[in-house]
Amino acid sequence: MGKYIIKRLAMSILIIFLVSVFAFSLMHILPGDPIRIALGESVSEETIAEYRAKYHLDKPVLQQYGLWVEGILRGDFGKSLLYGEDVTTLIKTKLPVTMAIGIPVVLISAFFGILFGVVTAVKRGTWMDQLITTIANIGIGVPQFWIAILCIFLFGLKLHVLPIQGYTAPSDDFGKYVYMSLLPVLCLSFGFIATITRQTRSNMLEVINQDYVRTARANGISERSVIFRHALKNALIPVITIIGLQVRIIVGGSVVIERIFNIPGIGALLIRAITERDYFIIQACVLVISLVTVGCNFIVDLLYGVVDPRVRKSWR
Repeated sequence: MGKYIIKRLAMSILIIFLVSVFAFSLMHILPGDPIRIALGESVSEETIAEYRAKYHLDKPVLQQYGLWVEGILRGDFGKSLLYGEDVTTLIKTKLPVTMAIGIPVVLISAFFGILFGVVTAVKRGTWMDQLITTIANIGIGVPQFWIAILCIFLFGLKLHVLPIQGYTAPSDDFGKYVYMSLLPVLCLSFGFIATITRQTRSNMLEVINQDYVRTARANGISERSVIFRHALKNALIPVITIIGLQVRIIVGGSVVIERIFNIPGIGALLIRAITERDYFIIQACVLVISLVTVGCNFIVDLLYGVVDPRVRKSWR
């Protein structure tokens, strides 16, 4: 197991390194001088030269990258041209907001997606299977932003039961946080629940026809134990992969949802940074989102061994 973890860690570090190179290269690949864009065309050349020196942009590219990585290792992503604040401070402020929306989405999607997937597989061919499967197909096919617009129109503008924008931190007022987060969490969860439901249903239908499941039934084991202890455990392996991918999509998908619901998260920060060409924030956001993604993939790899004894055996 130790060798497997070391191998996965090494692969994760390599991926993070490649992403860091890509994020750093954005400043040099995209057209325009970031300093001139941020300060405006009317600024003197002396001021631009001063800022270029301040941000190490007057040094060779490799040296710039080295200084940037050195700063990151110290927890310093540089200073934003747009806000005039440390990018690290902005990330620390915005990332918890995105996570406060994203974590409930992951938990809700995993719970209801697996539950509905099991129900539709066990009740295959019934009205319940057809209803849930139809809704799941709609959830997969409809874009998140369209679901968000429908929810805003129905719950916010028509029924006036839920707020359509804003955010309250759970540490400030947990009840208000839940109330304010209901719509964005609902909009993000709908499509993910649909995806997990369909994947779980497909896996369960394949597993419940296996010989060991028939043997378990023949031995007098209760149907609930057969489904949840024998069939579901083996059907979960591909589902874990889907859930791991959903975390990455949630972080990226929050860009649209945060924009629609006016949530001050990392997605909204990234959108404004792209609009204003603040490369230092863009670099930091790309790297942080990649770190979250790589971390989730690493956890998923470890969960394979928890769920599947065959994977655990291969670690030895």
